[in-house]
Amino acid sequence: MSADTTSPAAGPVAERPAGPAGPPPERREARRVRRASRQLLYALLRPHRWPSGAALAALVLENAFQLAGPLLVARAIDLGIPRASAGDWNPLIRCVAGFTACGLLAAGTRYAFFRISGSVGQAVLLELRTRIFDRARHLPVAFHESYTSGAVISRLTADVDAVRDLIEASLDGLLTSVLTVTGISVLLLWLDAPLALVVLASIVPLVAMTRWFRRRSRIAYRRARDTVAEIIVRFGESMNAVRAVQAFRAERRKHAAMNRLNDTFRDAHTDALEVVARYTAGVRLTGNIALAVVLALGAWRVSSGALPLGVLAAFLLYLRRFYDPLDELATFNNLYASAAAALEKIADFLATPSSVPEPAAPVPLPRDRPVRGALAFRGVGFRYRPDTPPVLRGLDLDVPAGQTLAVVGATGAGKSTVAKLAARFYDPTSGAVLLDGVDLRRLPDRALRREITLVTQENFLFDGSVMENIALARPDAGPQEVRAAARAVGADAFISALPEGYDTEVRKRGSRLSAGQRQLVALARAFLADPAVLLLDEATSSLDIPTELAVRRAMDALLAGRTSVIIAHRLSTVLAADRVLVLADGAVVEDGPPARLASGDGPFAALHARWIHATG
Repeated sequence: MSADTTSPAAGPVAERPAGPAGPPPERREARRVRRASRQLLYALLRPHRWPSGAALAALVLENAFQLAGPLLVARAIDLGIPRASAGDWNPLIRCVAGFTACGLLAAGTRYAFFRISGSVGQAVLLELRTRIFDRARHLPVAFHESYTSGAVISRLTADVDAVRDLIEASLDGLLTSVLTVTGISVLLLWLDAPLALVVLASIVPLVAMTRWFRRRSRIAYRRARDTVAEIIVRFGESMNAVRAVQAFRAERRKHAAMNRLNDTFRDAHTDALEVVARYTAGVRLTGNIALAVVLALGAWRVSSGALPLGVLAAFLLYLRRFYDPLDELATFNNLYASAAAALEKIADFLATPSSVPEPAAPVPLPRDRPVRGALAFRGVGFRYRPDTPPVLRGLDLDVPAGQTLAVVGATGAGKSTVAKLAARFYDPTSGAVLLDGVDLRRLPDRALRREITLVTQENFLFDGSVMENIALARPDAGPQEVRAAARAVGADAFISALPEGYDTEVRKRGSRLSAGQRQLVALARAFLADPAVLLLDEATSSLDIPTELAVRRAMDALLAGRTSVIIAHRLSTVLAADRVLVLADGAVVEDGPPARLASGDGPFAALHARWIHATG
């Protein structure tokens, strides 16, 4: 029933006055991210609070020694020089010696501050880089399929560099400026209250200008950080796809797109620099006006005998030091705006929840299971995002231990999704995937990766040797175990024929090897892992027929004695399976041995006929 409906029993519903509207969602999200960034900075600094306290103490002492200088100058003018003129040099000598000692002590404490703060800063940056890398490494495939690698690289490079600039180049300037302004304010009031009130009155417009500067610069630098990430993403994309770019003569289009991003980045930084220029000019104008007023008023008071000349000299020296740190504050605010925007990006990235979290109460696989590798889908439904149609609809499937199951179907039927769910790259939207009777969501990730291995058509080889790439599956495996795995899948012959054998560097993405050789190395890696369940997702689809035959022989050795799920289009791969599952629109439409299904009149028989016709 709607709110304005009347009820005979209850009478009309009284209309409540509308309460004050809360902030818009965008502003609430911005506040949340800023709060998270401050919490991140505090968490990074908390383990170093004692060294940070020592650095702050050194800075306070240095500031005190610096501020003592003008007082000694005033004493020298008002007492030392007149007494020296009368033949008594001791007061002047003491002032000069004190000034020299303050300079030496200020230099020593400054050195101590930089040594301590530098060590703390490097430790904080190391921890920040480690957190970003660890988070990126632990986030699931679902995250990386939507969050580009260029954006992650931007967090680790450009954003961390912005934080580094703040810590290394400007944080000491902020602390020095705050201590200097505070100390000088107290000394000015102590030296001469009327002149000090003139100076302190100038703080009012300075506070207003600082608030304006922080608001405007935050917007400009947030825009610049977004653009930097986009530039890295587009540049990485163009370099990774350089063959396609050149093959389709897309250089000019890519160049134009990069120019547009560079123009946006330039405009964002130009806006930020304009804000800095206005702020700095306003600070200096305010300082010069205050200096002129103090000089005029002070000269009048000196001439009237109300103020000693030395006090006026010290006042003017302090006044120059009072406004100089405000320029430092402008520089700090500039770097802080950039670093704050970077910290917001980093904090938001680190706070990204995992869509496949580690179980709070992990359940181990049964130790007494007679066989390992029984895979089951129980009423599994899945969609990649809430706003997309379902890919799987109530899938029920049992794959007994040791069976080889081939999954076929048209593009978009859900074949690769079955493999991704079985590997727990995603969690089902409904239902459960079980391994030996245990829900994958309750298995520790380490145990899951030990039991299930996925091999795809684009298996990645890292820059390193063939030995290192095979041993990726088991870093503790010895050279003989690696060679045995290669022999088992038929890769030993070609590897031994390479210039340095197993020590041959495969170069970037395995570019030194052919597609078939890369796939054999990937299969050797899977054999060395010795999983209970092996998932092969289009593992031979990109190979020519002779190469496929070599890989097929390797797969036969790999599949023997273990549960296997094969996603394939090639007839030879499918017919070698124990069982075929045909999917259509996310549901099972046919299930059985390949020979029986091929001789029938169902969907697989039609697919089989088309394969036969296409291959002659």
